[in-house]
Amino acid sequence: MIVTLTANPAIDKTVTVDRLVFEDRAYILSTTESAGGRGINASRVLHSFGAETLAILVSGGPGGERLEELLATAGFPTEVVRISHEIRSNLTISDQQGLTVKLNERGPAVSAEEIGELERAVAARLCQAQWLMICGSVPPGVDPEFYRRLIEMARAQNVKTLLDTDGDALLHGIEAGPTVVKPNQQEAERLLNRALITRAHFREAVMRIKALGAETVMLSLGSRGVVATKGDQIIEAVPPRIDALCPIGSGDASAAAFVWADTNGKEFAECLRWSVAAGTASASLPGVALATLEQTREVFRAVEVRPVTVPV
Repeated sequence: MIVTLTANPAIDKTVTVDRLVFEDRAYILSTTESAGGRGINASRVLHSFGAETLAILVSGGPGGERLEELLATAGFPTEVVRISHEIRSNLTISDQQGLTVKLNERGPAVSAEEIGELERAVAARLCQAQWLMICGSVPPGVDPEFYRRLIEMARAQNVKTLLDTDGDALLHGIEAGPTVVKPNQQEAERLLNRALITRAHFREAVMRIKALGAETVMLSLGSRGVVATKGDQIIEAVPPRIDALCPIGSGDASAAAFVWADTNGKEFAECLRWSVAAGTASASLPGVALATLEQTREVFRAVEVRPVTVPV
């Protein structure tokens, strides 16, 4: 089983408009509402790919009730830890040309006792898990060592871990030695406190992040694909050119597809191809949508994977 954790879920509200321009009106074409959070999105993709997954998350307040209603029809099992404060709401505005604005609330206050309960919920499921995917931000005020403790628990039970977060939670989580850490370009820049512009910068960045403790680093570069480490080697996975309509959620699809491929016994380079294909296919869909296995397979055929042989 693949267990996902969403410590800071949300009600995602998506508004699609005809065009986004400054100082002029836009007309709303559609409005949707969904259960949001990186781990929830990853479980949604895993389920659609045919994998067994369990999504662990927190829930509280009227927003939490709505979140659970939406998840009741998702098709995969969830385990909910109740908190006293209401979960957050996020707003995404996307137009027909692919321009997207995403506005996220920081999230509710979560007590140490509630985080302890969440930690115990994850610990109780590790005996059934092949992978633990730790996805998304931690709520404000939560100990940034929280993800580190979870990774250490998983390692002790030989459970593979994927870490997909930002800020101090990313820094401390890497130090615990996750199997895979998957920052995007902006998250890596914040982690390393430097701009990443050139291909040489990207290659240097993955080796620096690996040196912090991660076994494997997958640096997500959006339409430019992924730069990853495999041992002491650097590998690039480059997608075909597409007309990107909405990149929101594509990183979650990418992470889920990598783990799905690994659990199906694929070689590392092939896992990278599936990962990039799922992210690319999702970005090509209108609104906040996650690619199906068939949509991913279509892009998979065109993803190029190549080792980097030049000096870093």
